[in-house]
Amino acid sequence: MAKTYNLFISHSWAYSDAYEKLISLLDNASHFSYRDYSVPKDDPIHDAPNSEALYEAIKRQMASCHVVLIMAGVYATYSTWIKKEITIAQTEFVNGKPILGIKPWAQTNVSSVVSEAAVEIVSWNTDSIVQAIRRNAL
Repeated sequence: MAKTYNLFISHSWAYSDAYEKLISLLDNASHFSYRDYSVPKDDPIHDAPNSEALYEAIKRQMASCHVVLIMAGVYATYSTWIKKEITIAQTEFVNGKPILGIKPWAQTNVSSVVSEAAVEIVSWNTDSIVQAIRRNAL
C-alpha cells in the first residue's frame, strides 16, 4: 500500500483558484495518496478571532504534515500570512517542515521569499510536484 502524504498547502485566499487547480492535479495523480491539511477560504479557522489564534490554528494544521507546499507566485512575496506560514514551518517544529515551492502555470518569476525558504522549486506539472513531495517528505 502506498504512503499517504499529509500536506499543508499554503496559498493566498485571494488567489484560491490556483489552490483549487493544484488540488485537482494532486487528485488526478496516479498512485498518489494525500490528506489536505491546508486552510481553504471557507474553513472556520479563517474566522479566528485574532492573528494569534489564526497563527496557532495554522500551526496545529501543519503539525502532522510531511511537506508544506507553497504557491511560489510573486504575490507570495507580499503576503503577510504566507510569510508567517513559512516561519511556522521553519521554526515551530523540532526539525522544521520541508517547504516545496510550486511555480505557477506559465510563469517564470517566483517569489524570492518562497525560493529562499524552499528545499526545492518545481514546475506546475503533476509528476514534478508528486515526485518532489516523495523526495522531500519527512
